[in-house]
Amino acid sequence: MTPFPRVAYRPLTRYAPDRRAIRIDLSDNTNRWGTHPAAMELVQTASAEDLSRYPSVYADLLRSTIAETLGVPIECVTTGCGSDDLLDSAFRAAGEPGERVAFLVPTFSMVETFARMNGMEPRPVLLSAASDPVAVFADAPALLYLCSPNNPTGEVFPRPWIEEVLRVAESRGTIVLLDEAYAEFADDDFLQDAVRSTRLMVLRTMSKAYGLAGLRVGFAVGAREVIREIEKSRGPYKISRLGELAAVVALRDTEGWVSGVIREVRRERAQLQEDLEARGWNPLPSGGNFILIPLGGRSCTETTAALREKGVAVRPFPGVPGIGDAIRVSIGPRDELDQFLVAFDEVVA
Repeated sequence: MTPFPRVAYRPLTRYAPDRRAIRIDLSDNTNRWGTHPAAMELVQTASAEDLSRYPSVYADLLRSTIAETLGVPIECVTTGCGSDDLLDSAFRAAGEPGERVAFLVPTFSMVETFARMNGMEPRPVLLSAASDPVAVFADAPALLYLCSPNNPTGEVFPRPWIEEVLRVAESRGTIVLLDEAYAEFADDDFLQDAVRSTRLMVLRTMSKAYGLAGLRVGFAVGAREVIREIEKSRGPYKISRLGELAAVVALRDTEGWVSGVIREVRRERAQLQEDLEARGWNPLPSGGNFILIPLGGRSCTETTAALREKGVAVRPFPGVPGIGDAIRVSIGPRDELDQFLVAFDEVVA
């Protein structure tokens, strides 16, 4: 009899973050300034038909808005139920069962899960060992996943390094999935490069800068022939009607709300870095809307639990390679970060 579940699938566990309600939640990198006002108004004035009818098959209104906003052809854009949906679709479209998926660690925790879900072999590469771009191709992967700014470290990979990775990928036939979920908070991106390359797909999300995490809207940009194959794997009706319409008005951002949030995040990120360094900590430089704080031998599990007792949630990262236990703190408004610092001072005293 065929075993159930599949052998490669058995190591997987159900995703189970601590999502209990709490006074200040700085654990999930969502937008602590709320959601886009125009998107909120649209949802609040939705009609019965917006909920009773199926959404558009491939979210073409959203695709055209993304294309117009970014200055790329609509054929180079696809959408999904969050950027992780598109990551999963790319694994199905680009990798045969048994082929390898390379990724730098630490990084987005779902990459290994998606690899196993799709019958592929995960091949982690230590972030510290990847100064030579060729090193990440050592196991001849069919797919290479990169996240820049990287979650949870916040590292932004230099453009020359990524360009060299892409050159190697072209010569070896590897598809590169570049996750830019946090790119709005950094200074560079590869959206235009993706349109010109048949080996690169860039993934984005509306969950961070745009404040639409609850609606689960993501998109990807790549060459026409790449996007055409991802669309097959993605399937129809992946974005709700309200999700599509809310994302459209948020992307247009006629009142500049998103750009205001980005300025706030950058300012508060720099201030939190300075505040932590003044206390003797060494937080990692970050290009995202979060900061990773190595705990210098303290337990991240115990630290996180103690902070939760004081009404503040952060994300624990045990045993980060080359770092040890650490906590990740999402950037929020100044009053939330001040309360985190007060609680953190008391916990680590």
